[in-house]
Amino acid sequence: MPNISARELALKVLIAVEREEAYANLALGHALEKYRPGKLDRAFATELTYGTLRSLNTIDWVLARFSKKPLKSQTAALRNILRLGVYQLMFMDRVPPSAACDEGAEMARRHGHPGLVKFVNGVLRNISRQVGEIKFPEIEHNPIEHISLRYSHPAWLVERWLNQFGLEETAALCRANNEPAPNTVRTNTLKLTRAGLAARLSEEGLTVRETNFAPEGINIEGFFTINSLAAFREGLFQVQDESSMLAGTALMPCPGACVLDSCSAPGGKTTHLAQLMENRGEILAVDIYPHKLKLIKENCDRLGVSIVRGLARDARELPEQLREWADFVLVDAPCSGLGVLRRRPDARWRKAPGQIPAIVQIQAGILAGAARCLKKGGVLVYSTCTTTPEENLGQVEDFLARQPDFELEDLTPFLPDNLDFKGTMARGYLEILPHLHGIDGFFISRMRKKG
Repeated sequence: MPNISARELALKVLIAVEREEAYANLALGHALEKYRPGKLDRAFATELTYGTLRSLNTIDWVLARFSKKPLKSQTAALRNILRLGVYQLMFMDRVPPSAACDEGAEMARRHGHPGLVKFVNGVLRNISRQVGEIKFPEIEHNPIEHISLRYSHPAWLVERWLNQFGLEETAALCRANNEPAPNTVRTNTLKLTRAGLAARLSEEGLTVRETNFAPEGINIEGFFTINSLAAFREGLFQVQDESSMLAGTALMPCPGACVLDSCSAPGGKTTHLAQLMENRGEILAVDIYPHKLKLIKENCDRLGVSIVRGLARDARELPEQLREWADFVLVDAPCSGLGVLRRRPDARWRKAPGQIPAIVQIQAGILAGAARCLKKGGVLVYSTCTTTPEENLGQVEDFLARQPDFELEDLTPFLPDNLDFKGTMARGYLEILPHLHGIDGFFISRMRKKG
């Protein structure tokens, strides 16, 4: 494979995201695997790609003020060459402005005609000279536009969070969403301890740090790909964010139990439940997409989990023979994903407020379908990776109003006290936020079916 610069690699990914609506993490992963740049170029390309996508509205706002030619009139290549240049000028202090401008002009030469070189060079150098003078709308007069542009979030989402959290917390949440998310893995406690995994990964040359809340979690740095690690291939760990682990911990199924995981793919929570059960009992892993059940089986086989069986089914329409079958039920529902924006830099621009009501309806159907499968006296945990009240506590309250035989149950015996910033765990639910907890945004509630 021919050599390719980090900037050219980032440009290829940006074009794929724009033209083909590719997901940035998948497109970048494919490009890195194809071209296999060195460690420094790999890191630079990743920051350029994710940073540019994350800051898209801010970059385009700046370009609109410095270019007489509308961005929409440019080719995808030229548009994204300009965006890459502006990102470096505004957000990457370690890149000399002259290098950002020169490389942008050179990329324009390769992807356009000579006239475009002068245009790109002129726009970028003009921004470079005035970058310190760029002023966003005043927060006192227009807090929505100020936060939207300064911290690169959609205006509709900023407005929603301002109403929900207030000014200071909204700004803090948006800042947290722009920080890189850690690479977190869950120790396979069927095979070794967290300390044992940390030692093993350190031997493989990784930097490791124990997570703050999840007892099995480790944050890792210094690897090329997860698949390249012998410890992964040997089934010693599973990639899973710390917030996601806490959903399984909140359910805490006992060994020998019957457990329903109603939205199970790709199997991170399913295999965690199996670990908590010491690989004894039965887990029914349900997913609407049959091909995703193969991912669960692959993870189970690698981790040495043998108690999981798959069922390709819509969790809203589970078979009658499952009625009151389960001792424990996990509903990690599909959601708007607003709690994990830092992990998916392009996701914030794919969201729209009009999508949320339909998601709420789907969640309600899944909750009702899964609840029918729970025995009297059994436990149901409902979780999402979003921040909207109607998908979280509002969804739980609506469910309880329809299902008077369920009640919220204290979470404090299952989760660490230092999570409970807002004092809600004793009431049966917890909202995790990136700017407060330093991990992905999540909602967890624990309910018991009255016996």
